[in-house]
Amino acid sequence: MQQQFDSQLFRQALGSFTTGVTIVTTADATGRSVGITANSFNSVSLTPPMVLWSLSRASSSLATFMRAKHFAVHILAADQDALASTFAQRGIDRFADLNFERGPDGIPLLDGCAARFECRTAFQYEGGDHMIFVGEVLNFEHWDREPLVFKRGRFALAVGKTTSSPGDSLLQPAPRDAFEQDFLVYLLGRAYYQLYARIKPELTRRQLGDSEYLALSLLGARDDLALSELDGMIAYTGTRVTEQVAQRLQALGLVTIDANSQPANRLHLTDTGKRTVVELLAIAQAASVDGEESLDPSESRVLRQLLAKVIEATDTGAPHPWQSDPG
Repeated sequence: MQQQFDSQLFRQALGSFTTGVTIVTTADATGRSVGITANSFNSVSLTPPMVLWSLSRASSSLATFMRAKHFAVHILAADQDALASTFAQRGIDRFADLNFERGPDGIPLLDGCAARFECRTAFQYEGGDHMIFVGEVLNFEHWDREPLVFKRGRFALAVGKTTSSPGDSLLQPAPRDAFEQDFLVYLLGRAYYQLYARIKPELTRRQLGDSEYLALSLLGARDDLALSELDGMIAYTGTRVTEQVAQRLQALGLVTIDANSQPANRLHLTDTGKRTVVELLAIAQAASVDGEESLDPSESRVLRQLLAKVIEATDTGAPHPWQSDPG
């Protein structure tokens, strides 16, 4: 049974993952313990509580994790670097001399970490040369321990501050009379479309267009919105949520439409729609993780802060889905 979580505590537990050092464990069909060190962990959503991680398609443990119905993600504490190294080695019994408990389906639960998440495998998604595993968190524990940091090929206790300007050496000089290489609209636009291209094939497979995707994303953030409210929220994109878009989502079984509501035509996610939103969110999150792979955690934080300032400075007044009154 799904437990009711305190969202704030769940957020704090996820926040223990500073730069990405985890051990993911499961058990195979015979009950044998399987575990690997992974640095691809990320949160997907708070409601329902879901997380994701990825594993190389070349990993010898891939088949076991793909068949597993449950797994556990352990965010390692600062003094567990030796354990991380052990679970990264091949050809050894990684669980030798370890004391651990058992979770659902016998998955190993390690002690001494900063946080631990017991998950049901919700779905899997092919992400190029790796598989992305999305898990619904069934139970979690969070301890007041500093997390282990992995940076530039070594374990660390803190994130160093970068002094270079990321990307300066990657941009080619612009032709004469053209926009400069650091033209903001070009950089933001190209980054967006390259990331969105990672999501687009999945939208095509699900027969969703851009408008349907945006509408579902907004309903995932705040369900029960009128068609006019949805349309107003994405006005800044130049895309419209029309009556045809709403009917298309209804035909796909993703929403219901209340034509008698005030304001008229309020949309509600169906159970299928809610599941689809979470799956699409996980895919988008995976694309985001891939896009930030070359960034240090400090760079990622600064990037978000700067983008938030750009958005604030250019805000046209379009409502946000997390506002209590979108109108």
